[in-house]
Formats: sequence, C-alpha cells, structure tokens
Amino acid sequence: MKIKRVGVDLAKNVIHVHGVDRWEKAILRRRLRRVNWLRVLLEEVEPGCEIGMEACAGAHHWGRTLEAHGMVVKLMAPQFVKPYVKSNKNDRNDAEAICEAMSRPTMRFVPVKNVDQQDIQAVHRVREELMSQRTAKVNQIRGLVAEYGLVTPKHLSHLRAALPQWLEDADNAPVAGVVV
Repeated sequence: MKIKRVGVDLAKNVIHVHGVDRWEKAILRRRLRRVNWLRVLLEEVEPGCEIGMEACAGAHHWGRTLEAHGMVVKLMAPQFVKPYVKSNKNDRNDAEAICEAMSRPTMRFVPVKNVDQQDIQAVHRVREELMSQRTAKVNQIRGLVAEYGLVTPKHLSHLRAALPQWLEDADNAPVAGVVV
C-alpha cells in the first residue's frame, strides 16, 4: 500500500493528514499532534511522495522540512482548495480537499519560499503596515485640526510644512476660507 499523495491541514496543535494510493483510495487518515506529526508522516510515506498544504502560516517552513526529507511539496492558495471541500468544513475534510485539489491538472501551486524570501516578504509586510498606520494618523490629525479651522491639502508633505507654522502661531485664529 504505497501512498501516492497526502493532503495536510496545518493547525496550531493538531494536524490532519489524508493520503491516497495510486487508485485514489484513502489509506491514510490521521489526526496528529504537532509535536510528532512529522515523525509519524515520515514513517508512513516514502521519499518522492507528493505532500500538499494550503499556503498559510508555517507552510513554507514545513515545506522546506519535507523537501529536505525527499518529499515533493505542493502549496496551494486556500481559495483554490475551498471548492474541493465536500461537506462541512473541518480539519479532516480540509485535508481531504487538499489531497483532492492536488490531483487536478489545472491547479496552480505556490513555490515553497526559502528563508531569505520569507525574510524579505516579512520586511515588506511590516513596512506596508507602518505606511498604512502613518496614513491613518495623518488623516486623523488633518480631521482634528480641521475642527479648529486649520486645513491643509491631502499630501503628507503639506501637513509636515503646516504643523510647525500652526504650532508657532500662538493665536491660531484662522481666517474663514483661507487654506494654509
């Protein structure tokens, strides 16, 4: 009973696996604890087996680990797996859906990222979030000072130029209709 393909549903503490043989018969259905799932999986499957996972938190780490043990790892975007869930959504059915989705010839896969690629992606995500927070804070300040009749055009550079002027002006008595 050689396992041809395994779908893995990653979670925080429990990982579900669903494996099929070359006749597409389910021969591996296990609920495994996170601490020992890799050891158990490697005991059940042979190198060269296709392992599929949703491209989610931890998937690239586990993908690199499985590839180091000779497995063929295929990551898929979660929205491409969703149509293959047959009944109620739960971890066991998700693992089966992942296994099914892997078999489709038109399925699009995500390459497993190496550590450097993940580091760069993390830096970009943090920067994007910081820029979003900065924009929100600028808009908040513009809204608050508008309550005092102090108005500036949208761009950040305009606010940066206007703030010192507003703070230096002790009177801050705006004239109606004047845009700073």
